[in-house]
Amino acid sequence: MPRIPGVPTKEAGPLVRVLYWFAKRRLGAVPEPFSVLARHRKLMLAAARHELAAEKASKVLPANVREIAVFRTAQQLGCSWCIDFGTMLQKHEGLDIERLKQIDDYATSPAYSRQERLAVAYADALTATPVTVTDEQVAELVGEFGQEGVLELTYQVGLENMRARMYSALDLRDQGFTSGDACRIPVPADADAGQVRTPGA
Repeated sequence: MPRIPGVPTKEAGPLVRVLYWFAKRRLGAVPEPFSVLARHRKLMLAAARHELAAEKASKVLPANVREIAVFRTAQQLGCSWCIDFGTMLQKHEGLDIERLKQIDDYATSPAYSRQERLAVAYADALTATPVTVTDEQVAELVGEFGQEGVLELTYQVGLENMRARMYSALDLRDQGFTSGDACRIPVPADADAGQVRTPGA
């Protein structure tokens, strides 16, 4: 259970119910972080608008580069919900999710392209505390992706840092999006009382 429970559908107001319906229609289940944020409706709306806007705006980088950098960030911060959801997104993009098993060896693994290696290294540097990004690293990225591409990469890695740290603090765990079992916990208290959380919980 998350440290702050989500809002069950039966307790949700009309607007939250509509947002739950939209999320379930788009993703197959209501993401648990979404139901937790529903306890602060204005933040929930702000987060939903921001996520959709960031997704729509992030079209400069190749999807494989953007998604592997975001995934690496989630992995480095240990956010199992983000890892699960990010794997599902890559699967839906038609990307090879088997290579994710080799991400710790990204620098030498043939499963990763030069662009992906640059993006993962940047995600590591940006996620480190303190940040270890260098002038040379950014210059190399600009040469590869252009200034807009580097800004997009930086924004997406920064956004994932916020998500992963927030969800870890609230103890939000993998929901089963990758396995297709996400509907087992669509919204708290909507499922049977004897329901079991997905593996890893």
